[in-house]
Amino acid sequence: MKSSLTTPVPSPTQDLRRVIGFFGGTALIVGITIGGGIFRKPPTIAGLVPNPVVIIALWTAFGVISICGALAIAELSSLLPRPGGVYVFLREAYGDAAAFVFGWLYVLVTTPTAVAALATVFAEFLLNLLGAPVSAPAVHSIAVAAIVTLTLANVLGARVGAAVSELTTLVKVAALAAITLGAFLLGHGSLSNISAGGAVQRGGLARAVASVIWTYDGWIAVSMIAGEVVAPERMMKRIIITGMLVIVTLYVGANLAYLYMMPVSVMAEQKEAIARTVMTSIAGPAGGVAILLAIMLSVFGALNGNLLAKPRVAYAMARDGLIFSFLGKTHSRWSTPWTALLVQGAVAIIMVLVLRDFDTLTTYFVVVEWAALIFAVAAVFVLRRKMALAERPFRTPAYPVVPLLFVIGTIVGVSAIVWGEIQVGNFSPIYGLLIAAAGFPVHHLWNRWKRST
Repeated sequence: MKSSLTTPVPSPTQDLRRVIGFFGGTALIVGITIGGGIFRKPPTIAGLVPNPVVIIALWTAFGVISICGALAIAELSSLLPRPGGVYVFLREAYGDAAAFVFGWLYVLVTTPTAVAALATVFAEFLLNLLGAPVSAPAVHSIAVAAIVTLTLANVLGARVGAAVSELTTLVKVAALAAITLGAFLLGHGSLSNISAGGAVQRGGLARAVASVIWTYDGWIAVSMIAGEVVAPERMMKRIIITGMLVIVTLYVGANLAYLYMMPVSVMAEQKEAIARTVMTSIAGPAGGVAILLAIMLSVFGALNGNLLAKPRVAYAMARDGLIFSFLGKTHSRWSTPWTALLVQGAVAIIMVLVLRDFDTLTTYFVVVEWAALIFAVAAVFVLRRKMALAERPFRTPAYPVVPLLFVIGTIVGVSAIVWGEIQVGNFSPIYGLLIAAAGFPVHHLWNRWKRST
């Protein structure tokens, strides 16, 4: 195992330029997290949990849990503002093996499946807008084209990627605000819809948790671009806290608007068209088309944010000698980890073609992603001891209650997801966890290979 990283060492990670400011970083966390989930998942959740009060409680509970995790990550990001984010925190707290396994997962499971899922739903929305049949060949072609386009855009520089995130984030925030305000100010809904509902089955509730968690997934990625944020010791905490408050407010507001405009039984039948249905009833067909365009930009922005931030994990691993060195190369002109970006884009394209179905893609990795986040947030406890004297520009408020709430809430949520999916014969979360476990022997073999070369 390598020595601790508590002492800053001159590193080639400074090849990455610090060009991302408060608005760019906040747009990135909001843009990565708010993708297609809030527009695609609510009908699925309504079908699984036919009770509006329980639905709102789920969105609120996991919003609070996510904020608790983000507050702990804000402390870790200000303590260790280096490219790689969670990977850096895990390596410092638990050592090379844990960091390797996390990076292994990000390269092979979580990043490519997140990108593939977003690209797939983007293709579905585009075909819906055009009135074209949603066929597998068409979805795959559009999804692959979107991945290729944004991968190349992010090779051109973090500033380019952040600019795309800023633009698309403004659009998606405006869209969700329009849905919420439009429903309550101009819509002909009923508050009785929010209080009326049926009985909730445990299996449905457990599976609904997966959809809610997936929709909140992504906020952690902002820590991975800490090496490119201006004055990260001050800026990271502002970015993370502001971004999470915006996300939770928009999510709860949008769900209240959906439920206000239609009974939960009708909401369950809307599929991906729920936002279009709501806006069409408020502002006519033109409003429906406008909101669908905004949704597409929202998904496109989330796809861009994932491709911007998450390949930094493979880049950081390569710079630390835990993966092939070519993944740590930066472009001589644009100062971006271009090889890591290209590899992650290629693996995502494979996921699009192999896993195909949107829901399969999301359940495949959500358990693994959030299981890793449990250890990432728990690193705040470990590093409070290991780096007790290190300067912390930001400290997690109400410590240790806040990180404990995240850890306990996420353990309950992840366990519920696994149980619920197994009940319906979906073992994809188990496959993801097995791939995670395989990372430990691979790390051992990697070390042996490195020693022999």
